[in-house]
Amino acid sequence: MAFKILIVDDSSVTRSVLRKTINMTGIDIDEILEAGDGLEALDLLTDNQVDLIMADINMPRMNGMEMTAAILANKKTCDIPVVIVTTHADDTRINELCSQGVKKYIHKPFTPEKVRDALREVWEVIPQ
Repeated sequence: MAFKILIVDDSSVTRSVLRKTINMTGIDIDEILEAGDGLEALDLLTDNQVDLIMADINMPRMNGMEMTAAILANKKTCDIPVVIVTTHADDTRINELCSQGVKKYIHKPFTPEKVRDALREVWEVIPQ
């Protein structure tokens, strides 16, 4: 089964690095969509079904916490796993996000192995 991922980060460089890193995991990826902030992500989700959202916390217009709350409050999107990818190491904020339904947290800078392991854990898959 091939997966479809939405990367949400205000840095185009980070989105590009994350895209390349995901493609290095060995997991069968169908498509990777990108959004520059939470509002853009929510707009993309109205017309696209995705299997996972990887999002930063700090973004303009709508941050990752606000976006995650909106995703989890919507019947159409509430079952999409959200993985936070951020430079924040504040345990309180991370615990708050996990209690709200975030499935995993990846600290920047990340390695391909950390991304692969997070995707495997969320999807419970082992690439061929």
